[in-house]
Amino acid sequence: MRAALTAVVLGLAALTGAAREQLREVVVMARRPLRDIGVEKTPFDSATLRESVALSMADVLAFNSGVFVKNYGRATQSTIAFRGTSAAHTRVSWNGMDISSPMLGSTDFSTIPSAFIDRATLLHGSSSISESSGGLGGAVVLGSEAERRPGWHASYTQGIGSFSTFDEYLTVGYGGGRWRSSTRVAYSSSPNDFPYRNHDKKENIYDDDHNIVATYYPRERNRSGAYHDFHAMQDVGYDAGRAGRLALSAWYMSSDRELPLLTTDYADGTASENKRREQTLRAVASWSRTGEHHRVDARAGYSHTWTAYDYRRDPGNGVLATLSRSRSSVDTYMGRGSYEWLPSDRLSVSAQAQVSHAAVRSVDGQTLDPVTGGVIPVGYSHGRTDCSLTASAKWRPSRRLGMSLILREDAYGERVTSPVPALLLDLVPLPRANLLVRASVSRNHRAPTLNDLYYMPGGNPDLRDETGWTYDVGLSGRWRVGRRVSIDASANWFDSRIDDWILWLPTVKGFYTPRNIRRVHAYGIESRAGAAVDLGRGWALDLQGSLSWTPSINEADPVSPADISPGKQLPYVPRVSASVVGRLSWRRWTLTYKWCHYSERYTQSAGEESLSGILPPYYMSNVMLERSIPLRRVSLDLKLAVNNLLDEEYLSVLARPMPGINFEFFIGISI
Repeated sequence: MRAALTAVVLGLAALTGAAREQLREVVVMARRPLRDIGVEKTPFDSATLRESVALSMADVLAFNSGVFVKNYGRATQSTIAFRGTSAAHTRVSWNGMDISSPMLGSTDFSTIPSAFIDRATLLHGSSSISESSGGLGGAVVLGSEAERRPGWHASYTQGIGSFSTFDEYLTVGYGGGRWRSSTRVAYSSSPNDFPYRNHDKKENIYDDDHNIVATYYPRERNRSGAYHDFHAMQDVGYDAGRAGRLALSAWYMSSDRELPLLTTDYADGTASENKRREQTLRAVASWSRTGEHHRVDARAGYSHTWTAYDYRRDPGNGVLATLSRSRSSVDTYMGRGSYEWLPSDRLSVSAQAQVSHAAVRSVDGQTLDPVTGGVIPVGYSHGRTDCSLTASAKWRPSRRLGMSLILREDAYGERVTSPVPALLLDLVPLPRANLLVRASVSRNHRAPTLNDLYYMPGGNPDLRDETGWTYDVGLSGRWRVGRRVSIDASANWFDSRIDDWILWLPTVKGFYTPRNIRRVHAYGIESRAGAAVDLGRGWALDLQGSLSWTPSINEADPVSPADISPGKQLPYVPRVSASVVGRLSWRRWTLTYKWCHYSERYTQSAGEESLSGILPPYYMSNVMLERSIPLRRVSLDLKLAVNNLLDEEYLSVLARPMPGINFEFFIGISI
């Protein structure tokens, strides 16, 4: 299948005397890669990832995709709801290694600086099967690599923002001969004491006779929200010629964050301590070789994460008493090898094998031994080995048709799952219209997390896998309008039915335990559109937008006569998510406007009948003005960002305060 990608090359030929000859239009034909047959994905370009050193991948996803980012507050945990599923149904990988938590199954995107990521792609639904299983909603594929530019280069950026926020970013790179290297360091800190209006409290105004004459919502400051985040990443690459390419990536993160008090908490922030600390080291070594008709890739990875959570409070005697003390460590080892055979430009056959082992030790408290009187830690220590085999064939029998078949087999612990198949199709019904139709069907599953199985107290080792079928059909196209306008658009319908959804429920013993009780029907429409316009005289406009409509309905039977959750939208899953990004540039000036919207979210499974009610919809607007100043040996970049431009008062999660309008200024120096 040949997809027509038309590039118009405009310019002036070299001057010959006073005469100038204009180049003619050139039409470039490209073939859609075999690996993209039937794949529904959302890539993020370097301009989006490098927009600001203060951005995390949570910010990038919120304003540049249709997924819902569940944000617990500024510099706190951020997860995503992809296609109406939960955070644990989205797989996240970095340089081929799964970085989703083996304990929780989710990923905190607020701890991933976007400036550390060189490649980022969303894989929707069935498109994630080739990357990993378990992504019932999809997958986020991240990657970093050493700089390819020749010679030495370096840059430093200092950011200063509201609430005494400081962001620093340094990168040093080298490319020469067969070697290339990239070193990145980032540090962020803030007391994070932003003001906000607390709609969960109400103050009364009294007259002289102590009668209530009026009420108002008080303005407060975010309490106990300070943070210090440090990241360092090293990428090294070596081109060994015919022997292939070698690469090593290492990423270290240290985070020390206080957890802000809830808007419903009346305590003095100085009379409590609520803190979470984390240290993570990830490393991936890879070797790849590309021949005339084959590709070989081998990877080995290691990850270590240590986390600590402490909650202490003053009971009234002026001394902080420990109410919760949790420690956990996770060590993950990964090995993966893949081989792809390309006998022709119309056929590709590949196989992949992967083995990973996660060892978890979690201590979530302590109790006294009734016999010896000694202290017994409460928690668990367990390991699990996951194995997977994947085979795929991609075939393009004609210019208009492409087919891809993927088959996975997974095993974890002593369990072997049923095969995971996926069939993906491409069709070009009207080549001249440059319209592409995609369709796919797949089965997928997600294994219970280690917390689901072994958490003390409450873990359930008898849990079954969550399983489901997903159906997709969509179309996309890219067109040029004259010489100055290019337009691209896509729309996709999906339908997923997931059985044995795991839900933690209270027990009569006073703790929660997970059970396979839900059947969830998630369906909807995902759409994206973009336009690039050359306005002339150095002016250019780029617009990108996305819109998702994702009902996600609980179709399980009631667990009790009082259970009214069946037929309701899942909690914290908005039906509508939308985003728009516009960039207007003129010479070395760039003005960026970002907008996102989430519809109402229910806070409990009872939907609109829940006791805590509904979080109202909100709209968020950010704007940034950037100026690049080239000098003889260095280049200066100046940026001014205004976040929450319209000073929106909103909540992403119940009782979690969010900041109003705030400002950031960045100055960058590149050598």
